[in-house]
Amino acid sequence: MLEIYMHYLMKAKMMFLVLLLVALRVSTADVLSDNCRNKCGDVDVPYPFGINFTSGIKNEPTCSLNNFFMFTCNTSFSPPRLMFGRNMPIHNISVEEGAISVQIDAAFRCYNRTGLRRGFAQSITLGGGPFRFSDSRNKLTTIGCDTLALMKDKEATFGSGCISFCSSNITLEGSCSGFGCCQTPIPQSLKTLNIDLRSPNNHSDVLLFNPCEFAFLADERTFNVSKLQLSAQPVQPVKSDVVIEWVVREETCEVAQSGSQYACAANSYCVYSYNGNGYRCICKDGFTGNPYLPQGCQDIDECKEPEKYKCDGNCKNTIGNYTCQCPLGMRGDAKVGCRGMNITAIAAIVGSALSVVIMAVLVIIIYKRRTKEKNFLENGGLLLKHQRVRLFSEAELAKATKNYDATQLLGEGGFGYVYRGTLADNTQIAVKKPKDIDKAQINQEYQHEIGIVSQVNHKNVVKILGLCLETKVPLLVYEFISNGTLFHHIHHNKAPILANWRNRLSIAVETALALDYLHSLADPPIIHGDVKSSNILLDDTYTAKVSDFGASVLISSGQSDIGAKIQGTFGYLDPEYLMTGNLTEKSDVYSFGVVLVELLTGEKPNSSARSGEHVIQYFLSSLENRKLKEILCFGVTNEQQMEEIEVFAEIAKQCLRSCGVKRPSMKQVAEELGRLKRLNDSSWNDDDQTCQETHHLLAQSPYCSIDMGTSESKQHEILSLRTFELEYSTDSI
Repeated sequence: MLEIYMHYLMKAKMMFLVLLLVALRVSTADVLSDNCRNKCGDVDVPYPFGINFTSGIKNEPTCSLNNFFMFTCNTSFSPPRLMFGRNMPIHNISVEEGAISVQIDAAFRCYNRTGLRRGFAQSITLGGGPFRFSDSRNKLTTIGCDTLALMKDKEATFGSGCISFCSSNITLEGSCSGFGCCQTPIPQSLKTLNIDLRSPNNHSDVLLFNPCEFAFLADERTFNVSKLQLSAQPVQPVKSDVVIEWVVREETCEVAQSGSQYACAANSYCVYSYNGNGYRCICKDGFTGNPYLPQGCQDIDECKEPEKYKCDGNCKNTIGNYTCQCPLGMRGDAKVGCRGMNITAIAAIVGSALSVVIMAVLVIIIYKRRTKEKNFLENGGLLLKHQRVRLFSEAELAKATKNYDATQLLGEGGFGYVYRGTLADNTQIAVKKPKDIDKAQINQEYQHEIGIVSQVNHKNVVKILGLCLETKVPLLVYEFISNGTLFHHIHHNKAPILANWRNRLSIAVETALALDYLHSLADPPIIHGDVKSSNILLDDTYTAKVSDFGASVLISSGQSDIGAKIQGTFGYLDPEYLMTGNLTEKSDVYSFGVVLVELLTGEKPNSSARSGEHVIQYFLSSLENRKLKEILCFGVTNEQQMEEIEVFAEIAKQCLRSCGVKRPSMKQVAEELGRLKRLNDSSWNDDDQTCQETHHLLAQSPYCSIDMGTSESKQHEILSLRTFELEYSTDSI
């Protein structure tokens, strides 16, 4: 009897402890129902957030989860404004999405004929709370025709930006495409942001129609570029909508659930956010409300919302779900549809349904067939049908790529995705498929690329195998290059193939031969326009192959440069091209010089080197101060090899001259690198002879004799260095 009594006593104690723990968890929120204010102006403020009023009204501390979640309601405005910090008005708080929408002043600069007239650089901090700028919804947005916008955090752990050019007055419409407007994403876990503006020409070229430039974070859901005008001069600060993401506490769900301060109430669950490294709470399926309040997640009565929850019979609500039974005399799943028990009626309905389905299938088949025929004709099928080019069917490529499954995705460009595929004969292919954007723009881009690649036949250029003309926009089918990009091998893979100097030299020589072919032997000649390590692929024998001709142009007879909108990749772009907008063969030479530096140093072109200098400047100063060996990212085995590397570095230096006229041609570069490669090959048989020839090459190189001492050349060099320094400039306006 005593044992039974002790047993029930222990159970009673355990029950008391459980009830006490529940009471401790919900006691704070219980106060909310009577004493806490939850509205400022027209903004609802749900728990875990609270409000203090500038008029003197104070909420209890328990009205918010903690002080970080207590905002100020400024009653001096009409209507009152809820403020995040001191100068960011809040216009929406979402518990479900874990997001706060605020308004922030844009950075801007305005010019007149004498130069900069006025401006404002933006510096934003979110304080010490669990708040981060949303990396999924916000983008740095730049408006202007001669504008470079730069951003970094307070600690300068990252830096990025975008540049916008236009040569005439335009109307901003649709998306922000880079013509008068550009956008770039922000990283995760960002709490501070400094936005600054630069103008390469002080707006002198565009002053009449674009006196001001702007840069700001913009919420992609609400941003409308059509509302902005290039000719605008702000009378009041220009504001933008910015999304701030929050977590309830900065710890994992596992840690939170094992502690006494777990914030998720009944009928909710924990979700972890990598943007802020913390967790939020969400109501379970079948419940709705505020997951931070006791009983905040209330059961949804699905029977009262027939437009959302289907029921063709008798509906009955249950906790977290609902049941639905067919009416008497009917059977089936009432959530899908009930059917009668009359066999004749069923047969008639089924017969009618089958007839409709068969007719629909026939219509779809006929429509698809006619659509494919129409696309085939519009894409020049009759002309290409009799050419030496393979025409693939849409079904053949869909099967080869497993219907363009995400696991087959190789990469993504501005206008399309590239998928890996395997044909029926086991041939490996790469299929370039357009994005679902403006058809006219895509057609123009793809026709341009087809016109380029159809001129090319070189072992170091990726070959096009054929086309598919049955789609709205042709699909391009290239040979599959198995070992990925040179960029990946340099910066991510650390592959053994790049562990020695000989292989790096071979890749440089093969790339130079491909570019020399495009400039000198293709008919008509081709400027690649986007030479970079990520556009140099390596096959299964690590032979280099140049790819991606989306930014390339054909050169007509007698034409030396081409005026076009700025395209390419920042860090590889020719400074002269950036300033003039004229693309020349020497623009490819400069970009190739950057790739040579990348092969030597292992550093990304748009990053800072170990010394804090920009990589290109770091390379040039190391070469000037005879410290080249200190910046190499691979081992040097002997003095002969170091002498070859010095010749290689000198070639890179000449390619990087800021004055395009003084750069060597790709033919000269390819010949010089080829000569260096032959010397390297001969070193396997005769080391002494190679050493003598390398000394001769270093002394007699035609590039070493180019004089850089003129005043004009120095001015070009200084301007080039300033272009690179802009990206990491910390000067205020």
